[in-house]
Amino acid sequence: TEFTKALNSTKNPKIQLKGLVGSADAIVALSSYFLLHKPILFVLPDREEAAYFQSDLESVLDTQVLLFPSSYRKSFDFTQVDTANVLARAEVLNELNHDSEYGKIVVSYPEAIAEKVIDRSALEKNTLEISLGAKLGIDFINEFLIDYDFDRRDFVYEPGQFSIRGGIVDIFSFSSDLPYRIEFFGDEVESIRSFEIESQLSVADVKTLTIVPNVQAKFLTESNISILDYIDQDTQLWFKDVEFTLDIVKAGYKKAVELWKALSLDDKNKNPDWIDPKFAFSDEKLLGDHLHDFPLVEFGKQFFYKTDDRFEFETKPQPSFNKDFNLLIHNLKENEKEGIVNFIFTDSPKQIERLYAILEDIDKTAKFTPINSMLREGFVDPKIQTAFYTDHQIFDRYYKYKLKKGYQKSQAITLKDLRELKSGDYVTHIDHGIGKYAGLEKVEVNGKTQEMIRLIYADNDLLYVNINSLNRIAKYSGKESGVPKMNKLGTDAWDKLKKNTKKKVKDIARDLIKLYALRKTQAGTAFSPDGYLQTELEASFIYEDTPDQLKATQDVKRDMEAPHPMDRLVCGDVGFGKTEIAVRAAFKAVAEGKQAAILVPTTILALQHFKTFSSRLKDFPVTVDYINRFKTNKQIKDTLAEAAAGKVDILIGTHRLLSKDVKFKDLGIMIIDEEQKFGVTAKERLKAVRVNVDTLTLTATPIPRTLHFSLMGARDLSIISTPPPNRQPVSTELHVFNDKLIQEAVQFELDRGGQVFFIHNRVNDLMQLGGLIQKLVPKARIGIAHGQLDGDQLEDVMLDFINGEKDVLVATTIIEAGLDIPNANT
Repeated sequence: TEFTKALNSTKNPKIQLKGLVGSADAIVALSSYFLLHKPILFVLPDREEAAYFQSDLESVLDTQVLLFPSSYRKSFDFTQVDTANVLARAEVLNELNHDSEYGKIVVSYPEAIAEKVIDRSALEKNTLEISLGAKLGIDFINEFLIDYDFDRRDFVYEPGQFSIRGGIVDIFSFSSDLPYRIEFFGDEVESIRSFEIESQLSVADVKTLTIVPNVQAKFLTESNISILDYIDQDTQLWFKDVEFTLDIVKAGYKKAVELWKALSLDDKNKNPDWIDPKFAFSDEKLLGDHLHDFPLVEFGKQFFYKTDDRFEFETKPQPSFNKDFNLLIHNLKENEKEGIVNFIFTDSPKQIERLYAILEDIDKTAKFTPINSMLREGFVDPKIQTAFYTDHQIFDRYYKYKLKKGYQKSQAITLKDLRELKSGDYVTHIDHGIGKYAGLEKVEVNGKTQEMIRLIYADNDLLYVNINSLNRIAKYSGKESGVPKMNKLGTDAWDKLKKNTKKKVKDIARDLIKLYALRKTQAGTAFSPDGYLQTELEASFIYEDTPDQLKATQDVKRDMEAPHPMDRLVCGDVGFGKTEIAVRAAFKAVAEGKQAAILVPTTILALQHFKTFSSRLKDFPVTVDYINRFKTNKQIKDTLAEAAAGKVDILIGTHRLLSKDVKFKDLGIMIIDEEQKFGVTAKERLKAVRVNVDTLTLTATPIPRTLHFSLMGARDLSIISTPPPNRQPVSTELHVFNDKLIQEAVQFELDRGGQVFFIHNRVNDLMQLGGLIQKLVPKARIGIAHGQLDGDQLEDVMLDFINGEKDVLVATTIIEAGLDIPNANT
């Protein structure tokens, strides 16, 4: 309360909060918000910290909190706009304009607040509200949208587009993640609803819709103002580090001005949306002056303003338990003795169950209160006698804030395909066969105009397909490069063709099923249900399992516990957690005295899997070893002798594992990574091994044959399609070879401490390419890798790259299969 009094005592006070550790800053900020109910703008040092802070606020408030991002992919680089961020900025400005409860708390970072925003009155003048029952007229909307730089299309698939079809208007506004469909009856608005771009299905009905133009559009940016001019006068500013913020803005402003000067007149004319940085950004002086006009709270470790209003907190960080639960129990009891109440925060009920189970085993008298919510870092506050612990720090797990699912460009695929179809392209309709696409046409049905797809068949027969039946059409793809034969409407030729094809597929299937039926009749090993060690291993996984990962793990265990041999294919993209499933399956076999063999396609991958398995199983009584061509013959011989004697529990290797001299004492499971990369002979050898051994195949890119076996049920299939939380989508760009672009991309990655793969398909040119990159980015440390290097050299280069001693790896596709280097982003 003293602190809130100080905030209210004078005009624009400057206050320092000292001694806040962990998530205590977010808790204190929200306490003051509940007492004063004044709007707050938080500015954290960078986007990452801002997102963690936002996540803490959301956990405590249990509602969404606005994040105000920068519009650009790279800081202050106005040539690279990120549409999702522009949308998020427009949404924040819109909420601030409407004085909504939701707009009272905003989290941001230096690059975002340095970027100027549209003037409030200009935004008010240029937004259009459409409500149910309003009399507007389609022509008016058409004119309004064209005036506001909206682009008229056949279909909308990204912000800033609209389409008009009969009495239906689709609009993708800049303040929402989904487009809206407005239906008119005459001039009156009959219904408004949001819809999914891909399926065209409605998501929700709304009563009013605010159309916000692109806040970066040229016609709106002439009178841009600072975000600090835009927010209410009584907003409190909370800064973690004022000086750091001003330094970032100073350097960024300078960078933007230099970039603007370096652009040719031609570039500027081609891109009218690029504007002079002096209109687009505030410099540090302007920002510094603005800060005097607001009450400002500094809550980091560095303080900028001189003030007498200092408040000392005595919070202490959460003790580090390193998964030692005896220590945790001792600490919980000590706290109780001192009258401190223990709270443990987690958003996973499963973790709470694990904690209770562990306490049950060790000491039932330790007490804590679980809170179903997440904080980024725990802390103890002896003054108010509470300890806030987080489960991810107790279990040593990885914690990442959850990103709001915003607009994603990749959604618009089917309608986009339709737009890219040209008249005369061949398409296949599932019921009528092959025809020719002949554009879109408006057709009147029951007095309403509808958009139809027009297809031409043999003898110039016409077929109109409603837009809603888009899923029945696919672009024709056949193996002949010639012109396909068009079907005639109303005949049974197409049905006959479908029947014949089905019959052929069934014949192939019959042969395969015979082979797989043989496996099902064999007796395999029926493993017993999970023991204590298995639960312990799974609890020590530092990430939260995704739902698909959990399901795949359960599928694999169920198969292993069944009496006949397992044959399961796990499909999932790179980084979706397939290796962890392999670790758990191998461990389950080893826990019952069996051995596990892991077969991988490349030498480097064998080494990587060896490291992954060893580090995951280091706390368990398991021996892991590997063979590949980097090892000497003597080393390989020793390893094989130990495997035959049963001293090696998990053996990892390339197709060398399939040689005749590799014997296991008691093989329980065979795990194959990327089966499609092995040759036919390796696969035949595999078949012999596999008849009565449990087999688990992992792949990121299943070839049709592997996948087909699964789809027919000859092999069981688990698909991991949910990415880990906040997995950033991969963005792919196609360019002509360009020195400047390479220099920018490499430099950008090095500036943020990342690494770069540079892939080229000819060994002879690699040295030359390495030299070119060295010339463009002199500071870069460059490694060169290809299959013609001898084993030790290749291993050294790869290890240097993995350990961060090289920044750029110029390589052939030897690195392609499943290499895991989290720091390489480009």
